[in-house]
Amino acid sequence: MKKVAVNTRLLLKGRLEGLGTYKHEVLSRLVTDHPDVEFHFIFDRPFDEEFIYGPNVVPHVLFPQARHPFLYIWWFNYCITRLLKKIKPDVFLSPDGYLSLRTSVKQIPVIHDINFFHYPQYFSFWVRWYYNTFFPQFAKKAEKILTISEFSKADIAKSYRIDPSKIEVAYNGVEQTPLLFSMEDKEILKEKYAKGSSYFISVGALYPRKNLSNQMKAFDLFKESTGSDAKFLIVGQSYPESDSIYETHSQLKHKKDVKLLGRIPRNELDILVSGAIASSYVSNFEGFGLPVLEAMRCGVPVITSNTSALPEVAGDAALMVDPSTVNEIAEAYEKIYNDVSIRQSLVEKGNHQFKKFTWDDTAKKVWEVIESVVL
Repeated sequence: MKKVAVNTRLLLKGRLEGLGTYKHEVLSRLVTDHPDVEFHFIFDRPFDEEFIYGPNVVPHVLFPQARHPFLYIWWFNYCITRLLKKIKPDVFLSPDGYLSLRTSVKQIPVIHDINFFHYPQYFSFWVRWYYNTFFPQFAKKAEKILTISEFSKADIAKSYRIDPSKIEVAYNGVEQTPLLFSMEDKEILKEKYAKGSSYFISVGALYPRKNLSNQMKAFDLFKESTGSDAKFLIVGQSYPESDSIYETHSQLKHKKDVKLLGRIPRNELDILVSGAIASSYVSNFEGFGLPVLEAMRCGVPVITSNTSALPEVAGDAALMVDPSTVNEIAEAYEKIYNDVSIRQSLVEKGNHQFKKFTWDDTAKKVWEVIESVVL
């Protein structure tokens, strides 16, 4: 029986953000599709049984919790190394990209993107030091590298001087059933979060590279030029790095119409997105950009950036803008607000575009890479 060890430290009940969702969607399929394989799931805290996807999963909990750069070093280079020596897996899969530099076991990281290489100023000193010191070493140590877009593949190869043939692309996926909600449900949440007004929405963590400051400034210009009573709802968890976003918000002329909502329940989020004029995801840098596809699945037109992986993901189903140009973003808001035909066209195209990206395809590609390393 083949043994696959997996870093599962971000499988946290009720807290599956981007990397956690990726792990859940891919690993649940791998375990189910390959019952003859023994999967060793490695957690850094007590785990929830919902993440033990089958009888062929053997869970392990290694302490201490790896939540700081110094603890990353200890956990991956010593705790993981000892466990791998004990269980003797054929391969170690790390869906968040971190590897052990002290094991001879073959390793496959999923390096989603290297935004920390391009935007080091957005990270605290120790986090920046860890990523930019160790990820180049992980890339060289890896038997194969998985990433989530052709853009990221080219970026990793160029930035780390890695042979592109060592890097394989397994796109992120999205659930394939369109999300349809009643007008009544949409109106209830419109009243709750936007006081009954129409609204634009942006979903994602409040990191500076998400370019929310420019999007808020653009919305201010949109309000000035149209006189609209529309709101701008921003949904996402804040972090210490979010201070500049709050500073921009405090200086807006129409700041009462820009709502920083934090995290909201998932069952409300999908309905709220479905009721928006458009989803604004005008990020400076993305290795993929899953909220673009999630908005398309909700039947909402999308405004996004013409940079990084976003054109690759959005195809022709989004309104593209330069994220560095506030006026251009504002013009996109105005165009999509005023033109029903543009909105309808983008919704129709989006309904086809999101169906090109499935978690089943992601899991199949990940398994192909695992087999290429093990055989």
